[in-house]
Amino acid sequence: MARIAAPPPRTGLLVIQPLKKRHCAACRSGPLALLVLEEGTQRCLDCADLGHLVFLPRGDTALTRRAREASALSAVVVRFNRRRARYERQGVLVEESALALAEGRCLADAEARRRRRTRDARRRAAEDVRFTEVFAEEIRRLFPGCPAGRAGAIAAHASVRGSGRVGRSAAGRALSESAVTSAVRASVRHTETPYDQLLMSGVPRQEARRRIAAAVEATLSGWRAGQATG
Repeated sequence: MARIAAPPPRTGLLVIQPLKKRHCAACRSGPLALLVLEEGTQRCLDCADLGHLVFLPRGDTALTRRAREASALSAVVVRFNRRRARYERQGVLVEESALALAEGRCLADAEARRRRRTRDARRRAAEDVRFTEVFAEEIRRLFPGCPAGRAGAIAAHASVRGSGRVGRSAAGRALSESAVTSAVRASVRHTETPYDQLLMSGVPRQEARRRIAAAVEATLSGWRAGQATG
């Protein structure tokens, strides 16, 4: 019978996924999906007293660790990689009861993580609402003439989490006057002037800003002075 190359020695039991068709030297069963080498002789899992174990593929580190910890008997499954000329780990064999226990624990952890994510999302949402309110209050303080409801709309737009807008910058979170003014100026530019139409007609951005700059500053000056527009 052709012999199979033995994997390098290591601690614990090793089981091999053969690349070619192999048969058990003891019971002649085969071809074998998994085999054990005992003193150079290949045996099936049943003849090696490992037939009651179940295969757990690699990929889930936590599940593998817990299954091996709970299993009185386990083995590492390897397969030879011809291109790399080495044996590589494919998974483990563990007792079915140990795998079921490990899966239950991992599911419990997943549910705990889901609940934590839900709590964190609610907390962040509450924080975002509070920050938007504070940002709107600062807009109203700096621009008392800002139309009713407009301050809230500007604050909500500028402070969207993950948007990269000025409200989420360090200066915005610190409610610096420059950051708050930038948010208001951007809103005025897009809403109170023909800036967007200029861009759509092909006018370069800097030129479009130059053309509407006076109108923007006039609106901001009026709002600062408490004069509502629009």
